[in-house]
Amino acid sequence: MQISNETKVGALTVISVTLLVLGYNFLKGKTLTRKTNLIYARFSNVGALENSSPVKINGFKIGNVYDISAANESVSEVIVGINLEQKVQIPENSTATILNNITGTTSLQIVPGNSKQLIKLGDTLSSNPNPDIMSTIMNNLTPVMTSIKTTVDSLQHTVKALNQILNTTTQNHIKDIAANLNKSSESLSILLDEKEGSLAKTLKNTEQFTAQLNKESSNIRSIISNLKTTSDELAAADIKTSVERINATLTDIREILQKAKSKEGSLGLLLNDPKLYNNLQQTSRSLTILLDDIKTHPKRYINVSVFGKKDKSKPLVAPLADSAQNGSNE
Repeated sequence: MQISNETKVGALTVISVTLLVLGYNFLKGKTLTRKTNLIYARFSNVGALENSSPVKINGFKIGNVYDISAANESVSEVIVGINLEQKVQIPENSTATILNNITGTTSLQIVPGNSKQLIKLGDTLSSNPNPDIMSTIMNNLTPVMTSIKTTVDSLQHTVKALNQILNTTTQNHIKDIAANLNKSSESLSILLDEKEGSLAKTLKNTEQFTAQLNKESSNIRSIISNLKTTSDELAAADIKTSVERINATLTDIREILQKAKSKEGSLGLLLNDPKLYNNLQQTSRSLTILLDDIKTHPKRYINVSVFGKKDKSKPLVAPLADSAQNGSNE
């Protein structure tokens, strides 16, 4: 069976158109042989983003832009269809951002969230405004421009200071400073004069004082020798033993005083026990009464016929001094 040329041309034309359509769709990211897994993202401005632009997560390509369409007639938002070529798990709170590289290429970056719930096919991601390249460059240049401005301001202040130095008033000040330096130099010359200068007089007085010290050197040596002898005697004296003995004596005195304060021992009881004091006082009073009674009534205690009969009067009950005092009070 022979095929006509018209059939061959027609078949070639169909094949060419088919290949053209498939190639165009392939360049746009669409393919007829692969299943389409679409999710979406809404943007207020997509910039230079186009169909078939790569879609990445952490720099890894997971798909491409499948379709870009207006959300409404006023084009207040643009809907971007994303075809997922890789099976990946994307949290539902992930965000989409359009990245404009300095080389002119544009890509869509998905920043994964931290939600445990995963996005499903047909869902829409929230988006972040895409950073403008010029804005990014200007933000990076701002610190540099600030530093340059600070440097220029410093140079301006320096130039102003130089202008002030070179003006007439400053020149006059410099002349005054030079004149003062000349006066100071003259004063310094007078100070350093070998005969009448203050420094020469001071050196002369110092020389005289040194000579006087030389004259009194023998006396000074004697004083130093006496001091040395005294120091040797003090060193030779057993001061440490004396101090230890004094400390031991003070310790003994301290122990005696402590015992005297306490009620232990005779001295402590004598000083601290009021009963002993009262007993001693009563004993002393009784002795005084006894002696006074012997003086007053000797016959009662000494039975000698020289004194006559035995004295039968009552004995004293109080010392004579107390009786006399009581009588005078009465």
